[in-house]
Amino acid sequence: MHSPTLSIWFFIGVMLVAYGALISGYGVFELVTGKTANVALGYLHAPVWWGILLLTAGLFYCIAYRPGKIDR
Repeated sequence: MHSPTLSIWFFIGVMLVAYGALISGYGVFELVTGKTANVALGYLHAPVWWGILLLTAGLFYCIAYRPGKIDR
């Protein structure tokens, strides 16, 4: 038998999930408290959208390249 290998893409997915959770958490904090950064187009709430995007991409990589997945 061969030893199982871990794909680097799984770890990139974990990192994207962590960053996405932090960024979207900050965006939700901004929404709840009303203290937004003084930037152009701040009303679009970019941290919420980018956090969700990073979470989605990270979850895709974590599921697609999870350890122990049977490749056929």
